[in-house]
Amino acid sequence: MFWSRALEKDTRGRTTRDGIRIYDPSDFAGMHKAGEVAARILDAMAPLVYPGQTTGAIDAEITRMVQEAGATSATIGYKGYQHASCISVNHVVCHGIPGGKVLKDGDILNIDVTVIVDGWFGDTSRMYVAGKLPRKAERLIQITHDALMLGIEQVKPGNTFGDIGHAIQAFVEGHRMSVVRDFCGHGLGRVFHAPPNVLHYGRPGTGAVLEEGMFFTIEPMVNLGRPETKTLADDWTAVTRDKSLSAQFEHSVGVTADGVEIFTLSPEGRFHPTYG
Repeated sequence: MFWSRALEKDTRGRTTRDGIRIYDPSDFAGMHKAGEVAARILDAMAPLVYPGQTTGAIDAEITRMVQEAGATSATIGYKGYQHASCISVNHVVCHGIPGGKVLKDGDILNIDVTVIVDGWFGDTSRMYVAGKLPRKAERLIQITHDALMLGIEQVKPGNTFGDIGHAIQAFVEGHRMSVVRDFCGHGLGRVFHAPPNVLHYGRPGTGAVLEEGMFFTIEPMVNLGRPETKTLADDWTAVTRDKSLSAQFEHSVGVTADGVEIFTLSPEGRFHPTYG
């Protein structure tokens, strides 16, 4: 959530020559705890997404659940933002502001939540549908989900961030959809945004080399049409320029000695909107 070129610095511990923080094995537990809180909140949103519901009402429940969990919203007050979530509907790519918008049958939406638990940031998003899922939207959502998981499969020591981006881009474009290039994933841990920028496109073998102890998000945004976006006058909401549908899934992950751990897995198996 909240991709930014102005990345923060966590100067504690070891960093790579690319400025990427290397966390200790003991730090994984904190990230799992924060990630689980965020994922449980998103699990609880599934019954609240239906035609006639407002995005503001969904955000109000997220705010309540963050407080109930004893966590802190990472987004309320962030650069003036005043909500506990971003809710992006249909052609909104990311950073949709919750409010009075009423969901209609067939609307698809991404809900993005970041919480702070004991100083650790848990950041995740997933897709939902209000009412009946249209066929073209179903295909977009499936391709976006699968692209995220293919990117995660590339996460292991010795691979590069270019390997992650290439896996996502090749899969998406092979299905005649496009990867958004204006936004990307990011490092996180004890800060919200840190190096590296995690691009969802690229060439194999390029970019920084993955090392055990790196924490970051992978969060591809995929459009049915062209990849270009524009930001609306509110300075937050990003939409597709051609008004085509857009979808996004996001996990926070950590590089282990032999692969990857996903910190934001859905406890109830609801990460995909067609669960159950």
